[in-house]
Amino acid sequence: MTLLRRPFSLALPLVVLLGLAAAPLAVRAQDSISPDAPPPPSKAKPQEEVIIDPSQTLKVSVNLVDIYFSAKDHNGFVTGLSKDECQLYEEGKLQTIKNLTAEKNLPLTIGILLDTSGSQQHVLPLEQESGNRFLREVITPKDEAFLISFDVNVDLLADFTNSPRELGRAIDKASINTASSSAGIPGIGGGPLPTNNPRGTLLYDAVYLASHDKLSAQTGRKIIVMLTDGGDQGSQETLKSATEAAQKSNAIIYVILIADHPFYGGMGGAFNGRSQMESLAHDTGGRVIDVGNNGRKLEDAFDQIQDELRTQYLASYTPENKNADGKFRKIKLDCGKGLDIQARKGYYAIAGDNLDQ
Repeated sequence: MTLLRRPFSLALPLVVLLGLAAAPLAVRAQDSISPDAPPPPSKAKPQEEVIIDPSQTLKVSVNLVDIYFSAKDHNGFVTGLSKDECQLYEEGKLQTIKNLTAEKNLPLTIGILLDTSGSQQHVLPLEQESGNRFLREVITPKDEAFLISFDVNVDLLADFTNSPRELGRAIDKASINTASSSAGIPGIGGGPLPTNNPRGTLLYDAVYLASHDKLSAQTGRKIIVMLTDGGDQGSQETLKSATEAAQKSNAIIYVILIADHPFYGGMGGAFNGRSQMESLAHDTGGRVIDVGNNGRKLEDAFDQIQDELRTQYLASYTPENKNADGKFRKIKLDCGKGLDIQARKGYYAIAGDNLDQ
């Protein structure tokens, strides 16, 4: 089925729920001390009266920011870091790291985004084979994954499941869509794509939908693995809005660049979307892995992502700036020792939302 943009309903904010819970308590407390009401018959031992000021409202502020990251040196991924070895800055100001732990066993939510446009005609079988192996090796009973294909449409091929077999069947059923754009409707609605774009590829729309519609309500570690040549034609979303959606959902994006060279040879050259993909991955704490059309390199790319997930850390802090103004705040994590830290580059301080989502 084609994914459509729809309103996303979240549960009531914690502060509202707790405020509602406090209101009846205040009423009951007022009733218990009323001078005109007779005491209710009871065999229980008298209890000390508690007076609750009805003007007071119970408020809980949840503003812990979570940063998932990996650390590398010239020998590879580094394990065993402690919070005392790292410094974290928000908008250039040093923050206090509350916790820093290895999180290789924390539940994982994975979105696989599969480019099924005409340009991927000869590499799709490689993607299906390697993607199946990756999911079999990574997914455990506590994890979940979903599968989206994108071309002139954005389609949800498999919803959240922890079954590698079910995901594998969905991947195997993926097929190249060579229909002209006039025959399809954009994944987020809004009418047919322009008819002068017969090979539309709604890459940014797919990233936005995966981030906003599928991952924003999930907790814990969240990643998107996208297999594509990096070309986007016809999306209603932009690189900026797709990146913002991923950052707001705290999703890390890995882009596996895989190109069908015979296709581009017939077109007189290749579309170069690498710089956009570098920006998308870098800003969300992921990276780009270029495999060309080499099946062995594609398997190695999935292995590299697995290695990062097994050596990932979680750093948490409460920002000194507690104003949830909705603005983007730049963050930088430095663990010294010449380590290369791979982490998201900031977060949005959204009013009414937990900052660790």
